[in-house]
Amino acid sequence: MQWNDEAYVLNVAPHGETSLVLHVLTRAHGRHAGLVQGGRKARNRGVYEVGGHLEVTWRARLSGQLGVFHCEPIRSYAALLIDDPDRLAALSAAAALGEVGLPEREPVEAGFEAFGALLTALTERESWLACYVLYELRLLALMGFGLDLSRCAATGGIEDLVYVSPRSAQAVSRGAGEPYRDKLLPLPPFFLSEKPHESQPPLSEILDGLKLTGYFLAQHLALPPARSRFVDRLRQRAALSAPN
Repeated sequence: MQWNDEAYVLNVAPHGETSLVLHVLTRAHGRHAGLVQGGRKARNRGVYEVGGHLEVTWRARLSGQLGVFHCEPIRSYAALLIDDPDRLAALSAAAALGEVGLPEREPVEAGFEAFGALLTALTERESWLACYVLYELRLLALMGFGLDLSRCAATGGIEDLVYVSPRSAQAVSRGAGEPYRDKLLPLPPFFLSEKPHESQPPLSEILDGLKLTGYFLAQHLALPPARSRFVDRLRQRAALSAPN
């Protein structure tokens, strides 16, 4: 069996002395693993990195086998982020979430596009933090657990939505939610913006967004350590920038 596809690297694991097992997210074949023979040799340094954009050919005798990848590099995003530890941490977190959140060997082209759009944002946009949080929100929807932020769960109104119910995953207005505010999750204003990807909200809103998406992601999968490390970095930034 054989197929060719476009892919992003989600994870790399050593295999033997010179090879590695590559976990990628493909456009037409979903999340997929394969053996790269000789992938750990010096001449391949920098090719097989998390976030790498590749053209891959997968071959196996039977469809259920691990199979072997032959890869041609297109672009290395990690190399572009090497001088920005925060963006590099976001890349690691996004890849780790994609690996645990998207189904194996099932095409989810929207997931491929979402990950690719985030890589572009990480390397080109000032609003990359907003793009990262919105990637997590998109991942929830692709997993079948999207949030309903269109109207208040209690009143049906569309004005002054500032909370999210952890039970229903629906928005709640300020008036309806005030008596229960300690039991509700904050809804960052930029989630409701017409173009939420285009501007960078305050770090406090980013952290509120990560608290919201993190709560619902944790209901359905084990949050990977890379995601926790990324959030911790942002919390430390917020603490250092807070007035004394």
